Amino acid sequence: LGAHRAGELAAAMRELGVTDHRFLGGAGRYRDSGMMGAPQNSLPDAFWRADVDEAAASLVEVIREVRPQVLVTYDPHGGYGHPDHIKAHRVAMRAVELAAEKAFRRDLGEPHRIARVYWNCVPRTVVEEGFARLRALGEERPFPGIAVPEDVPGLVAEVEVVAVVDGTAHAAAKAAAMRAHATQIEVSEPFFALSNGLGQPLLATEYYRLAHGGEPVPGGAGPVDDLFAGVAV
Repeated sequence: LGAHRAGELAAAMRELGVTDHRFLGGAGRYRDSGMMGAPQNSLPDAFWRADVDEAAASLVEVIREVRPQVLVTYDPHGGYGHPDHIKAHRVAMRAVELAAEKAFRRDLGEPHRIARVYWNCVPRTVVEEGFARLRALGEERPFPGIAVPEDVPGLVAEVEVVAVVDGTAHAAAKAAAMRAHATQIEVSEPFFALSNGLGQPLLATEYYRLAHGGEPVPGGAGPVDDLFAGVAV
């Protein structure tokens, strides 16, 4: 299944036009840990069991090579509590620290300080509106059941959002990329369902919280529409 999902990921990246995607530590270094509490959590090569600093060092090497101004990752809860997503958050945040340290692993490249880190999220009001549209379809809805807002990763109050990026022009590519993950997702635009068959809205707009770095707009004047707003590029 791991090799098959790697193929799904490659297909999704092609749909998005991404030409450089990487596996932390190299392909096959870590395996899916399953949901929290699953037996897979305890496997020695499960990502959930990875040493944070060791995994972060692998990401530091990429950061120092690519030298990004902005990094986007999960919130501390991993979106919806998946152990690998939680670990991805911890590794990413630690790598941001280590990549900037002059004394850390100079063999991994010259130090680099990332200007801003965002956590992806979605406002509760937006999610509730999406579910209302799905319920309004009645018997014509594309999935046998409907999820609840709490099933949506990164649910936050609208006041926490600092950046709102309208991806309407790329919505078809996003849907195609999600559809490429056929073992995990079923897409019926503008909705989708995970393997549980519970429908939820497929949003074209992306939302972000600020985790590190200065506010995109001094004084918090309101959400920006560019993750690089105020960042020297």
